[in-house]
Amino acid sequence: MIQVKIFDEDHEDDLEESVNEFLSVIPPEKIVDIKYQIAVCDNVHSEDETMFSFSAMIIYKK
Repeated sequence: MIQVKIFDEDHEDDLEESVNEFLSVIPPEKIVDIKYQIAVCDNVHSEDETMFSFSAMIIYKK
């Protein structure tokens, strides 16, 4: 059966840590694909702050 696990973090280091933790318990031969995305937008509540969303989707065989 094919499964997905989705991660979403505000900082790339947090995403890296979460993904690596998950991958440490999945055998490499079970990984089908990993998708990565960054979304950037201005924070409507602050003129000087830009919001980032770092996300990854891991597709794997269960």
